[in-house]
Amino acid sequence: MSDRRRINGPVGQTAPPVYASAPGKRTARQLGDDVIRKIFLKTGVTPSASGSAYLEVEDPSTTSPSGTSLKLTCTVHGPRALPRSAPFSPHIILSTHVKYAPFATRHRRGYLRDSSERDLGVHLETALRGAIIADRWPKSGVDIIVTIIEGDQNRDSPEYERDEGWDMMNVLSGCITVASAAIADAGIDCVDTVAGGVAALVAKDAKSQPSIVLDPDVAGYYKVFAACCVAYLPTRDEVTNIWFKGQLPGADSMIYNKLVERSLVACRNANRVLVQSLNETVRQAQIPS
Repeated sequence: MSDRRRINGPVGQTAPPVYASAPGKRTARQLGDDVIRKIFLKTGVTPSASGSAYLEVEDPSTTSPSGTSLKLTCTVHGPRALPRSAPFSPHIILSTHVKYAPFATRHRRGYLRDSSERDLGVHLETALRGAIIADRWPKSGVDIIVTIIEGDQNRDSPEYERDEGWDMMNVLSGCITVASAAIADAGIDCVDTVAGGVAALVAKDAKSQPSIVLDPDVAGYYKVFAACCVAYLPTRDEVTNIWFKGQLPGADSMIYNKLVERSLVACRNANRVLVQSLNETVRQAQIPS
């Protein structure tokens, strides 16, 4: 006898409905090559956590004002004492966990982390470790959990299957920025705010020459040749992590150096949003209730 109080979902995979595109929808990037998409960042969204933040990136391909292509939330738990059975550590133990929501991408994600999510967690830990003053909390641990509510993918694009995982670069950049805001909201001492930025070598159509753009919207280009994601400390002028993916034409080192330089520009732009959000949080805390 079946349980009437439980509604079972479908056995097989399901796909969301795809509606007709709006007339005049662009097929190329409307923003300039040196302009990043608009970022919304807010801290203190999860009261039960020591620190939290929410990041949302605008999708310029949609005509709706509320259309977005990337949504991330981050919670920080700690610092807290490690178990007595744990070996003594003179530095804080940093644990990062990045997970896609099951509905975040076109293909439904499982509940267990896959290799791509583990790679994002490793890169995120490397980027944050260079910013946190670890020796302030001996034999302590902090957990940083990033949930990707919506991945940086255009689900209606007929070129979706050609993305080849390039959207992970933008996802990592957003994870670095939102985690830095959550760490600051938790009151963990850092040498500087770390921000993420992406630059990519793309071809806008079949006949155009490759060019370097900031914060690439993958579905808006004909082909992506290479991309570089950088974690950057603007005040100290230090890079804590670099992730490069792709192949450069002729293995030209000049193009690689330019990709890194343009990624730093994207990092500085994202850091302005990060600093403005933290200043707004401080101003609201100073207002008497």
